[in-house]
Amino acid sequence: MKARKKPLVINVVRLKKDGSNIFEVQDFVGKWLVYDPNKNQYFIQTLEGNMYVSLGDYIIKGVNGEFYPCKPDIFEKTYDIIN
Repeated sequence: MKARKKPLVINVVRLKKDGSNIFEVQDFVGKWLVYDPNKNQYFIQTLEGNMYVSLGDYIIKGVNGEFYPCKPDIFEKTYDIIN
């Protein structure tokens, strides 16, 4: 059996490689973005548990309002930026 992913438009923001847009990411994700001072890194509380966000990652808002990070190589194979 084969299946094709349904086409849909998602909201996404990318954490810049220098981290300079962390406030934009915080505005996008809201309370789900948490800073871990022990690791000096942010993570997102997802449906599957906490997922750490690396510089350059895309943050995707899912169809049910959930958020999760996506590595650039996977994002670029799966999505096209439309605006």
